[in-house]
Amino acid sequence: MFLKYLELINYRNYEENTIFFDSNKTVLIGDNAQGKTNLLEAIYYLANLSSFRSNSDKDLILWQKDFARIKCIFNKFDTDIELDVWINPPKKKLIKVNTIKKTKYSEFIGNLNVVNFGVDDLLLLRGTPEDRRKWLDSAISQIYPAYFDRLSKFNRIKNQKNKLLKSLNGNINISQNQKQTISVWDEQLAITGSNIIFLRLKYLKEIYDTAMSRHLIISSNKENLSFNYVSTILGEFSTEEKIITPDEIAEIFKEKLEENINMEILRGQSLFGPHRDDINFYINGIKAVSFASQGQQRTVVLSLKLAELDLIKQKTGETPILLLDDVLAELDTSRQNYLLESINNNIQTIITSTDVNNFMEIFLDGVKILAIDKGKVQK
Repeated sequence: MFLKYLELINYRNYEENTIFFDSNKTVLIGDNAQGKTNLLEAIYYLANLSSFRSNSDKDLILWQKDFARIKCIFNKFDTDIELDVWINPPKKKLIKVNTIKKTKYSEFIGNLNVVNFGVDDLLLLRGTPEDRRKWLDSAISQIYPAYFDRLSKFNRIKNQKNKLLKSLNGNINISQNQKQTISVWDEQLAITGSNIIFLRLKYLKEIYDTAMSRHLIISSNKENLSFNYVSTILGEFSTEEKIITPDEIAEIFKEKLEENINMEILRGQSLFGPHRDDINFYINGIKAVSFASQGQQRTVVLSLKLAELDLIKQKTGETPILLLDDVLAELDTSRQNYLLESINNNIQTIITSTDVNNFMEIFLDGVKILAIDKGKVQK
């Protein structure tokens, strides 16, 4: 997979820019707050229809402009593909693949595959459960595009249920009609939620061996990495266990909701489901968030990101584009070297940095360097 062309209109601090990529390795050089990360974010958005920095599309639009447009051309399986996104809140974003309008996000996501590795990712272990769910959901969507639609459907149903729960003001003496309405939503939540949980377990199981092997190499065979999915429905589920079917998960899900209907009414919100789940990471069997040093945490994230890249290649048959956002400056020499050595010439890599001092000389061979200054790109 190779990104050839990126066009931005009214995106962040870019009023109108076109960037051509003609090298497997591109380094974006510039001071902070000039727009380097914005370029990576735009590429990431074309892959995921979401930002890794903001939950609001309005934040992506240039000040005092009404819309933003991101367009790219990339090569996949020796065929050029064009992706085009118009962002114009409060209207629904307009998405096109090869000039053809798409109505479902699942018809767009999965065309372009990227792995983003930035400074914020280094805080994944000590971040919030929402941060870890967001990483997991983004990674899964690129391999299983329908996952995004399932996630959106689950959230819509959950929000409808929450609206009713809040309106009850903690009164558990509800009418038969209200009870039936909650029961219908619970049935739908169990069906959609069980598929989300199943795919999360499947993904973590698929990525486990590669992440564990890479972590062992980076830690000089001293540290074993493991991680479990922490479910409000199933409890803590080890990636080494056999995954149960979506139907089995759905049955447990429904029972959980039925048993706790009064608790949810009293709290006025949905308390059980994939929107409340988390991931626990362990180093040598000990919970990493409790004791791991900053270096150990970064080793875990580096292992996960490289395993993510390997799995996408295995599942899609194409190597994803690797986006590295100022991450080299945050890694020590040994981890820098391992990362750079893992990037072979088959991986198109786009890196942001304030300078090229952190790069090994051999890595800079054939690299295209672009200077970024106040939303302008210069060779």
